[in-house]
Amino acid sequence: MFAIILSLVLLMYLAYRGISVLILAPVLSLMAAALSGASPVLATYTQIFMPALGGYVIKFFPLFLLGAIFGKLMEVSGAARVIAEWIIAKVGQGQAALAVVLACGVLTYGGVSLFVVAFAVYPIAASLFARAGNPKRFIPAAIALGSFTFTMTALPGTPAIQNAIPAPYFGTDAFAAPLLGLMAGAIMFGGGVLWLNYRIKGAIRAGNGYGEEDEYATAALNEPANARAPSSSEAFLAFLPIIVVIGLNLILSRLIFPMMDFSYLAEEVYGGITIDDVRGIWAIIAALVAAVLTIIALYFKTLREGLNDALVKGVNGSFLPIFNTASEVGYGTVIASLPAFLLIKNGVTGIMPETPLISLAIAVNVLAGITGSASGGMSIALEALGDTYVQLAQAVDLNPELLHRVAAISSGGFDCLPHNGAVITLFAITGLNHRKSYPDLFVVAVVIPVIALITVITLGSLF
Repeated sequence: MFAIILSLVLLMYLAYRGISVLILAPVLSLMAAALSGASPVLATYTQIFMPALGGYVIKFFPLFLLGAIFGKLMEVSGAARVIAEWIIAKVGQGQAALAVVLACGVLTYGGVSLFVVAFAVYPIAASLFARAGNPKRFIPAAIALGSFTFTMTALPGTPAIQNAIPAPYFGTDAFAAPLLGLMAGAIMFGGGVLWLNYRIKGAIRAGNGYGEEDEYATAALNEPANARAPSSSEAFLAFLPIIVVIGLNLILSRLIFPMMDFSYLAEEVYGGITIDDVRGIWAIIAALVAAVLTIIALYFKTLREGLNDALVKGVNGSFLPIFNTASEVGYGTVIASLPAFLLIKNGVTGIMPETPLISLAIAVNVLAGITGSASGGMSIALEALGDTYVQLAQAVDLNPELLHRVAAISSGGFDCLPHNGAVITLFAITGLNHRKSYPDLFVVAVVIPVIALITVITLGSLF
C-alpha cells in the first residue's frame, strides 16, 4: 500500500513540475511494482503496462486523430474565430463573461479541442474585457467554464473524449442519460456565469479595471485584437460543421445503428462483441469524418494551399494527448494488478454498494485529481473497476446510462487542480498565473461541477 501511495504522490507532484507523463507513468508504476515485491519489473512492463497502453490506443485513437484534425481545420479556416466573434457580437459588451463562455461552449460542444478554443478565443476575450473595463484575471475562468465543464462532460452528444470513454464499458453512447446531463450542464453553466458576474462586479466596485493585473501577468502568447461582427452567411457556414457533428452523432447512435443488422460482430474475427460495445464510438467517428469533409468543402478556397499542412499538424497534434492518456491507463493497470489494490477496490466499491453511483463518482474524481487528467483518471478507474460497477448496477437494477453520465461528469471535477496540464497551458496563453486567476477557475471548474455531480447522483438514485 505504501508503494501505491508513494507512486501516486510522486505522479501528482512531478507532473505539476512539468515532467512528461510518458516518462512518469512507466517509471512510477514499475517503481510501485518493485517496492511491493509482488511483481517482476520487466514482465510487468511488457506484459501489463504496454498491453494496457496499446489497448487504449487501439480503442480511442480514431477519436483523438479526427478530433485533432477537425479542430485544426476549424482554426486554420477561420471558422472557430468567426463563431466566437459572432456570439460575442450578439451577446454584447455588457456581458463579457457570458459571451466568452458561450463562444468556448459552442466550439467545444462541436468537437473543437479545448486548446484550439483557448488560442482562438483569448484575443477576442481580451479585447472584449478591456473595452468593458473588466479585470483580465477573470478571463481564464471564463474560458475554462466554457471549455472544461458542461460541454466536456455533461451535455448529451458532446464528442469530447471524456464522453466517449464510458461507452464501451457500459454499452452506451454519447447521448446517455440526456435529461440528467442537461440538468448538470445547466447547473455548471448557470452557476459559473453567476459566479463570474458576481466577482467581476465586485472587482469593478473595488476600482479594479482590465490593467490591474499587470504586476501579476507575464507576456501573453496572443495579443488582444478587436473583434469584428461576422455576417449571417459567414456565421452559418462556420456553424455548419458543428451541426453535422452533433446531428449525425445523434442520428447514427439512436436511429440508424439500432435498425441495422450487426450480428456478424459476434464472430470471433470481429471480437465476439455486440453493437452496444461500439455503437457510441462508431457514431462519433462517422460524425467527425463527415464534419472534416464538410469543413474542407466549405472552406476549400481558404484551405487549398495549406490543407496538407493543416492535416499534418492535426495528425501530429493527436499523438501526445492520446499517448499521455494511454500511459496513465497503463499506470493504472499496473497499480490494479498489485495485491494491495484489492484493499482499495474493496474499500471504494464498498462505499454504499446499494448506490454504486457514489462509489463510481469518488473513484473517478480521486483518480482524475491525482493524475490531473479527466480522461486519464476516468480511464484508470473504468479499466480497473468498470466490470465491477456494471455488476453492482445490475444487482440494484440501475440503468447503465446513469453510470455513463456519472463517470463522465465525475472526470470533470477534481481534474482541474493546479497541476492540470490544460490549466497550466491556459495561464500561459493568457499571460496570467495561479496566484490571481486560479481561485475563480477553481470555483467554476471544480466546485460547481461537483455540485452538479451530487445533484445528478441524488436524482438518479431516487428516480
